[in-house]
Amino acid sequence: MNGDWLIRGRDGRLGVYLSTQDAVLCRAERAPGASWAPARTVGGEQTLLPPPALGHGADRYAHLVSWRPTVPGESGLVHSTHFRPRLAALDWVPIGHPDKKGDRTGTPAVAVDAEGRAHVFVPNKGGGVSMVAQREKGGWDPWRDLKGRDVQDQLAAVTGESGRVELYAAVPGGLLHWLQEEAGAVPVLAEAVEARARPGTLYALATSADATTLFYTDDAGDLCAWRPGADPVVVLASAGPGPVSAVRCELDGHDCTLLAQRSVSGRVAFAAYPTERESAGAWWTESGPGLPSDAVVSVAVDAADRVVAATLSPSTGTLLLTHRKNEPGLALEAWREV
Repeated sequence: MNGDWLIRGRDGRLGVYLSTQDAVLCRAERAPGASWAPARTVGGEQTLLPPPALGHGADRYAHLVSWRPTVPGESGLVHSTHFRPRLAALDWVPIGHPDKKGDRTGTPAVAVDAEGRAHVFVPNKGGGVSMVAQREKGGWDPWRDLKGRDVQDQLAAVTGESGRVELYAAVPGGLLHWLQEEAGAVPVLAEAVEARARPGTLYALATSADATTLFYTDDAGDLCAWRPGADPVVVLASAGPGPVSAVRCELDGHDCTLLAQRSVSGRVAFAAYPTERESAGAWWTESGPGLPSDAVVSVAVDAADRVVAATLSPSTGTLLLTHRKNEPGLALEAWREV
C-alpha cells in the first residue's frame, strides 16, 4: 500500500487497509478501543492490480486508487471513497490513464485537500508525473502533465496544514517537489535538490503550518529529512532497508515526530525527536517480536490521542498492534495479534 494504511476514521475507529493479489481489504475496530471486525472487501468485487494507494484528509475519509486490467495488455486507474471503516466503501470508479491508454505506468499516490478532493499522481510513460483531481461538485478534472524527467516509482503525496497538496519524487541524484500555490490550483514543480535517495523509501509528513518534511534513506544508509527551502539533513542511521512511517504526536507535553521502521533484526524500531528539530538528535529503540522480511509498519494517533503502531506481514496475513502506555516516555503495551 502506497500511503498510510493505518488510519483513524471520522468516527474514531482505527482501520487498516490490506492489499491482496487482486483486491483491497479493510479491517476496523467495532468501536474506538474495542475488538476488531473481520476483513471486508473494498469497493465491490473487481479485479485490481497491486499495489494500491491510499490517502485521507482532514475529514478522515479514505480515498483509495488502484490499477485494474481493462483489455489484454492495458490497464486503467480506479478510485473508491471509504467514509467510515465499518461501512461499505463506494464502488470503484474509472478515472482513466495518464497517457489515455496503455499498461500500468507506475505506482499511484493520493493526497486529499482541505475541501475533501482527492488528487491522484502517477508516473507517466514520458518519465514525468501526471495528475488527475476530483472536482468540488463531483466528477474529475482532465489529466494534467506535471513534467519532470526520469522520475522513479513510489511517489510521496502529502497535504500540508494549509490544506494544499504537495508531491515529492526521486530522480537519479536528486529529489523533486511540486506544490499547489493556492487551493485548487494545479501543483507546479517548485524545487529540486541534489540527493541520492534509495527507491521506495520516500515518506512525506506535514510538520508545521508552513512546511512538510520528506523522509528518505540515502545511498549511505542514513535516514534523511528534507524541507524545501533548505538542504537535506541526516536524522540518524536507518534501522533497516524498508520505508519509514512517521506521525506527529505529543510526548510528555512536547510536539514530536515519531519514526518507525522494521529493523535489520526483524523487530520494529522507534525514534522520536522535537518536530523540525533534527539537530536535537534521535536514536532507535526496538520493540515487539521478530517479523517476517516482508512485514511493514505504520503509526498513527487514536481517538484517545495515544500513539498506536501496527505491523502487517502480507505473506502470513498477521496483523499486530500496540498502543503507548499512559506513562512518561514512549513505553508501549505488549504487541497483540488482532
